[in-house]
Formats: sequence, structure tokens, C-alpha cells
Amino acid sequence: MDQAPPERPVSRPARPVRRSVVAVDLVTAHVRDLIERGELRPGDRLPTERELAGQLGVSRPTVRTSLRALSTMGVVQSRQGAGTFITDGPPALASEPLGLLAALHGLSRDGLFEARRVLEVGTSGLAAERATGIHLAAMSEEVTGMFATVEEPLTFLWHDVRFHRSIAAASGNPVLGVLIDMLGAMFYERRRETIQTATDLRDTADAHRRIYQAIRSHNREAARAAMDEHLRDAQAAQTTETAHHHAPGSA
Repeated sequence: MDQAPPERPVSRPARPVRRSVVAVDLVTAHVRDLIERGELRPGDRLPTERELAGQLGVSRPTVRTSLRALSTMGVVQSRQGAGTFITDGPPALASEPLGLLAALHGLSRDGLFEARRVLEVGTSGLAAERATGIHLAAMSEEVTGMFATVEEPLTFLWHDVRFHRSIAAASGNPVLGVLIDMLGAMFYERRRETIQTATDLRDTADAHRRIYQAIRSHNREAARAAMDEHLRDAQAAQTTETAHHHAPGSA
């Protein structure tokens, strides 16, 4: 009896996706190595996409994907027409991942505000203990900017964001700075749509001045209390603004 021919092994399709992932990791590891060896410092310009691709033997789209990932992590930033640079200043994370999680899991605005209070109240206390003259000057400048722009809500909002960032910087803890910036970016994007209906911007500027004065006096408990009061008031104000924004006939 003739034997049946042995079965041929089923051919499996190539897996280019995995190879691409490995290549992206290679680019990321290369940039990290340059940073750790001190060859790239904050503010330095990275080699071009073409140069990185040639150095590492990968495609330019792979380099581009890796640089986007590094940008999301706050390691690099692209400047139109100038190239890609190592971030100069405190690290920052894009708010998109948190925004996606909020939408996916139904995270409420109240829950996000609670998380923000926990982070920023504690950070204000640290800033009161650790703030230097440079930090205090930055806070003072943003408070002045808020009072000068109470009739320009969007500009006011930008000074508001920068004030909270300056407190995070004064805390001396870059991890807190990253988390606060991430949450702050979410609230900034949401409030940009509603702040035109705000009626209490001068009161808000006063609240920020009280926080600044407590930090300047290195009064830890007063700084914590002032920040807690401000964020509770901000939560109530944004609820009102959102209701007006979505009311029938509103712009």
C-alpha cells in the first residue's frame, strides 16, 4: 500500500508588525542612550529623521513613529521647520490618554476634580516649603497677568494654567508636575469652550493671589487651604458655566 505523502507544514504569514515594533523600540532606546550619556541635553536638537534612519538601519516612517511616542511622553518636541528637540523644561504628558480613559470608563468631572484637589493641595504645601525667589517671581507674573486680562477670558485662562504649573515647579517634584500638567490640560481643553460665560474672573484672580501670598509667606497650611478653597469654587463655577454653555440659545 502506498503511503500518503507527508503533510506539508502550514505556512504562516510573516509578522511585519512585530518587526516594526522592535524597530521603534530600537530608535527609542537609541535616543534614551544618548540622553543618559549626556550627548543630548534639554534644548538640544536631535539628528534628522534621515540621519537617525541611516544610523540605525530603519525606515524613516519607523523613526517618525518613535519620535511621536517620545513626544507623547514629553521627552521631545517638534518645532515646525526647525526639527525635533529634547524638551527644555519640566516634563509633560499629553492629555489624550487620560481623556480617552475618561471617555471609555465614564470618569466623571467631579471625580477628576477630586483627583486634582488631592494633587494640587499637597503640591501647594510643598511649594510653600520649597519655593525659591525665581518660583515666586513666576507665580507673581501670572497673577498680574490674570488681573490684567479679566476682560479677555481665553488669555486669562492661559495665565491660570501657567500659575498652576509654576506651583508644581516650585514643589521640586517633577512627578507631581507631570500629573498636574496632564490633568490641567484636560480641564483647559474643556474650559476653553465655556469660560466666555464666566462672571467671576476677578474673584478667581483674587483666589490665585491668596494662594501666591501663602506660598510667598512659606505658610504650608495656609497654602493648602487656599488651594483647596479655590479648586472647590472652580468646580462649582465650571458646573455653572457648562450649564450656560449648553442652555438653549447659547452660542
